[in-house]
Amino acid sequence: MQPTAGAIGGIVLAAGEGRRFGSAKQLAQLDGRPLLEHALEAMAAAPSLRARVVVLGARAEEVLAAVDLHGARAVICEDWREGQAASLRAGVAALAGEADAVVITLGDQPRIDPRAIERVAAARDPALAAVRATYAGRPGHPVLLENSLFAAAMALRGDEGARGLLAGADVGLVACDGLGSDLDVDRPGQLSAAGSPPPN
Repeated sequence: MQPTAGAIGGIVLAAGEGRRFGSAKQLAQLDGRPLLEHALEAMAAAPSLRARVVVLGARAEEVLAAVDLHGARAVICEDWREGQAASLRAGVAALAGEADAVVITLGDQPRIDPRAIERVAAARDPALAAVRATYAGRPGHPVLLENSLFAAAMALRGDEGARGLLAGADVGLVACDGLGSDLDVDRPGQLSAAGSPPPN
């Protein structure tokens, strides 16, 4: 399948086992719903995305049984123990035939806002290989990768994720202050810090 010109796909990375969290982080309850569902809902509410996938690995069957994917297609990463690079490879491979670029978020970042996704997508520039959100000047997610980086993404190994790709690429930074947060939930105590989103 040839990607539609200019089409953007969405990838939510959620394959890890949550070792620091101590249990299935994807299923931890936040505001009465599984943690992962918040990130998926944000992707579903971003109108610029043509297709969306969620990459699962550890406890994939439990996650599929308990989480509303909000229209995202589940991609099972068999190599999830390798780290985030394996998840990114699985997501990029799933969308490479459908999209000219992909927007990446993480399943443990429940306050990613669809407006931030849209702002990053709108900042696409032919001169840039990637676009990244910033919060108070700090680079974070969402991250958009153009198809010029897909081959390099497929060559990644280990737990580095997209960091190595971005280090050597022309990256545009887009301020997303006031549009949610990319706060990571790595430990149970951070669930309360995630809390309910502030009104915008």
